[in-house]
Amino acid sequence: MPRMDEIVLRKGANCEVPSEVESLQVVVAWDEPDGEVDVDAAALLLAGDRRVRSDAEFVFFNQPASPDGSVRLVGRSSTESGSHELVRIDLVRIDPEVDCVAVTASLGDGDFGSLAGLRLRILDAGGEPLARYDIDDADAETAFVFCEVYRRGPGWKVRAVGQGWDSGLAGLASDFGVTVDDGVDSDVPPVDDAPLGEEADGAVVQVDAAEAEPSLVEPVDGVPDESLDPDGVAQVIEFPATPTGRVRPTRPRPGVRTSKRAAVVVRPPRLKLAGAETWQPSRLFSISGVGTAEEQEKRATSALLATVMAVPAFGRALSARFGAPAGPVETFLEVPFGLGESTVYPDGVLRVARGGKLWTAVLEVKTGSGQLLREQVERYLDVARQEGYDTVVTLSNEIAAHPGEHPVLVDKRKLRRATLTHISWAEVLHEAKFTLHHRGVGDPLQAWILHEFIRYIEHPRSGAATFEDMGPSWVPVREAIHAGTLRGSDKKVPAVAAAWVRLVRHLCLRLSSDLGVNVVPSVARKLAGDPAAHVQSIVTRLASEGALEAVIKVPLAAGPLTVTADLRTSQVRTSVAVRAPQEGNGQRRIAWLLRQLKDAPDALLVEAVFAARTETACEQLKDVRDNPTMLLPDRGVEISAFRLSLASAMGTKRSGQRGAFVPSVTSAVEAFYSSVVQPLKAWQPAAPKLSEDVESEAIETQESEVSDEAIS
Repeated sequence: MPRMDEIVLRKGANCEVPSEVESLQVVVAWDEPDGEVDVDAAALLLAGDRRVRSDAEFVFFNQPASPDGSVRLVGRSSTESGSHELVRIDLVRIDPEVDCVAVTASLGDGDFGSLAGLRLRILDAGGEPLARYDIDDADAETAFVFCEVYRRGPGWKVRAVGQGWDSGLAGLASDFGVTVDDGVDSDVPPVDDAPLGEEADGAVVQVDAAEAEPSLVEPVDGVPDESLDPDGVAQVIEFPATPTGRVRPTRPRPGVRTSKRAAVVVRPPRLKLAGAETWQPSRLFSISGVGTAEEQEKRATSALLATVMAVPAFGRALSARFGAPAGPVETFLEVPFGLGESTVYPDGVLRVARGGKLWTAVLEVKTGSGQLLREQVERYLDVARQEGYDTVVTLSNEIAAHPGEHPVLVDKRKLRRATLTHISWAEVLHEAKFTLHHRGVGDPLQAWILHEFIRYIEHPRSGAATFEDMGPSWVPVREAIHAGTLRGSDKKVPAVAAAWVRLVRHLCLRLSSDLGVNVVPSVARKLAGDPAAHVQSIVTRLASEGALEAVIKVPLAAGPLTVTADLRTSQVRTSVAVRAPQEGNGQRRIAWLLRQLKDAPDALLVEAVFAARTETACEQLKDVRDNPTMLLPDRGVEISAFRLSLASAMGTKRSGQRGAFVPSVTSAVEAFYSSVVQPLKAWQPAAPKLSEDVESEAIETQESEVSDEAIS
């Protein structure tokens, strides 16, 4: 059922995007669970002539991001009853020459007319619903334009389109100006059976990317076809020719390939020849022998930069965060730069070439407890300014409290010619997992490399830690709360509040990696653009109530998840509110809820909220299962919503695993989501029914037409 503030669009109707919304999440959803039907969302960035300016502005499974990163395919997620694909549109990053973003979808097999529950939802970045469009007139179409997000004056609007094609994704894309080439080029000579890159006589050759070994250049499901350059033209893999070698001519192939390759699940090699169980398999990135902090940092940096090049899908996902254009990423380790009378050695350099322009980022890395230093960061900003580079990227274990913030305050004058971006190792891990498990890596070798990289940085000795330390102010603040002496003016409280904000971001990253959707913290709009005011609101609540609270939004979940850490009672409470069905009596509404909570823990508190009443009824789930009427104080009372909550023990230590605060909150949230929130499906009314007379007449007419056809 649409939420109260969600606009329901009909075909051809439009609505305004609120002026304060800078990013949209467009959801294409259907009822069949994942695996039963293959729906792929896509988007086209259209200019004023209703056509793409280049093939690179067709965003689909083989090319999942626009060149400027403003439009991205986030991925697919599913439940027991349905699935959805998510497209993210950053309105502020869209090129001014782009007038419209058309959100489409296509089917691998079958048609949209046979697909149940086909619908579109528009959410803001925090998961707040803005609009909904239910498609009930689809027929034999195999590709569909669901909506358009288009400019209107200084703002944006959304239009429900509902136009279909029976020629599939290729036909739809062609009509919007995309050059499609799904055929086989017969003019390109076949490759000999000699080893890749060699003629039979030993001379080195050039091999067209479309013909090279699949393990090297095979495009993958949900990952850019790295055999194509940003303009959609096939690249050539060049091997150095010997002085006597012959070079085979190749013909570049224009256009994009809309044919889809199935993603390959990573399968690490199975070793069967070990002499004993104690034999350890070799690893691509080994943590064996890691000694000093300097060596730890070098190993982690080298592993990251090598994986960025070896797995193009991961490299593109990571470099897009830094503002890099689309294209293969080249990385370099410890490049020397002369700066004044000295030489500086940043940990790495990343470069991307596109359309005659060279984008470059300088990378500074810290692992373990290493801290970024202002002097060092400013020195690399000077290098970027001197060399004409685009950005300086810092990477450490510190998660910025708010997106776009940097943990080091630098002289703003040094940011006039180069930007400064920070990313945490937790975010690197998130991108790696998201790429491997949700975007998909079709090349088995690339999938194994990314799998090994994830294994490496998850190891404690790699130095690439996730958020696990609440900081030195945690224990004094916790003890002051127990003693009743904490006041909002205490200088230690803001540090704990900022650590809580970082922990919430850490939780969202973990859930995003696991679920394949963009999970975000929900913050009041008046605080979202003011980090200082946001922290102060947490300080006020902590000083007055001794509690830390956050709201987390998972796209398409039945409701936002609220997590509260109560330092007075040493408990973590997780909760979710769900609208009750708007039909049937109280017992039927309770029965609807119980059917979805069959695997929920007995200690779950079920609270019934009544219409036109301030009082509520609350009981443990185990008791409600035995006697559902416990939640009904009166026979005629109407249940409007349910609130579900669960309490668990809170860790008190500032860091570590056993008895620590961070893992206790993390496990509480993940356990509550998996056992309570994930199975919940928001109530939806049944489809409206025709009257018995109309239904009977329609059936008789159909039977008569079938009979006449059989006779003829």
